[in-house]
Amino acid sequence: MSLNSLPIFLLLISGIFCQYDYGPADDYGYDPFGPSSAVCAPECNCPLSYPTAMYCDNLKLKTIPIVPSGIKYLYLRNNMIEGIEENTFDNVTDLQWLILDHNHLENSKIKGRVFSKLKHLKKLHINYNNLTEAVGPLPKTLDDLQLSHNKITKVNPGALEGLVNLTVIHLQNNQLKADSISGAFKGLNSLLYLDLSFNRLTKLPTGLPHSLLMLYFDNNQISNVPDEYFQGFKTLQYLRLSNNKLTDSGIPGNVFNITSLVELDLSFNQLKSIPTVSENLENFYLQVNKINKFPLSSFCKVVGPMTYSKITHLRLDGNNLTRADLPQEMYNCLRVAAEISLE
Repeated sequence: MSLNSLPIFLLLISGIFCQYDYGPADDYGYDPFGPSSAVCAPECNCPLSYPTAMYCDNLKLKTIPIVPSGIKYLYLRNNMIEGIEENTFDNVTDLQWLILDHNHLENSKIKGRVFSKLKHLKKLHINYNNLTEAVGPLPKTLDDLQLSHNKITKVNPGALEGLVNLTVIHLQNNQLKADSISGAFKGLNSLLYLDLSFNRLTKLPTGLPHSLLMLYFDNNQISNVPDEYFQGFKTLQYLRLSNNKLTDSGIPGNVFNITSLVELDLSFNQLKSIPTVSENLENFYLQVNKINKFPLSSFCKVVGPMTYSKITHLRLDGNNLTRADLPQEMYNCLRVAAEISLE
C-alpha cells in the first residue's frame, strides 16, 4: 500500500486503529480567526497555509454556502444544515473531503445524485445527523465513509455498489438490524475496517467482505455465531463482540479459532466456558461473563518447546474464577503472558 496511492494509511499499533490523513491540517494549527485567502466564501475561512481547504464550522448555517472553484477540503461541522441541493457542488468538481458532522441532515432533503457527481471525493463524513438510511449513490473514488450516530435502519442494496476503493465504514450508533444490511457490503474488496457497534443486531449479517482487518459488533443483542461464519476471513485481526448476549450454546466449538486473529473481545456476555482460540491470539478479553472453569485446551492443543499460546493479555475478572482454579501447567501454555486479570 503506497502512501501516494491512498489518502488514508492504515496502521495497526497494539490494537489501536490509527488514521493518518495526508491532507490539510484538520484541527491542529488551524486558526479560524486568521487571515483567509481571497478565494473563499465570505462567512468561512480558507487559511493561507491551506488555500484549498474551506472551514465553515460552528456558524449556525442552515444551508451550504457557495463553494468557490478550487476547494478540495470542505468542513461544515456543527451547523444546522438540513439538506443539500443537487447543484450545490457543481462548481467544485475537485472536492476530495466533505465533512458534515453535527448537522440536521435528512435523507429526503439530500437531492438527486449530489454525491456521485463528485468524481474525486475520497472522504465523506456525515456523523451525528438525522439520516434514516445510508446515503447514495456515491462516487467510486470514496475510501472513507462515516455515518455514525444517526437513525439509520437500513443500507439499501446497491447503495455501496462499485465502491472498490472503500477501506473504512463507520455505522456505529444507529438502528441497524442484520436483515437490513445483509449483502449490503458485497463487492467491497478493499474494505479493512467496519464498525457496526451500538446497533440493534440480534444476529450477524451475511455477505461481509473477507478483506476485513477490523470488525466491531460490540453493544448489540447477538446471541449466537453461526458455525464457520468467519471461514474465509484470512486477514481478520481485531474482532469485538463485547456487550452482547452470547452463551456457550450459541458458540460452535472452533468458530473463534481464527489463525489471523490478534485481538478478541467477548467481555460482558453470558459465557460459562472459554471458547477455543488460535494459538496466535495475543489479547483476549473475557471479563464479566459467568466463566467457572479454565480448560487449557481452549488455548493450547499441544504444549511443547515451539508450540504454545501467544497470549500476552488475558482478562477474566468479573467471572467465577479464582487463582486456585488455574491449573499449574497453565504457565507452560501461556508462557508469554504479561497479564492475567482475575479480580
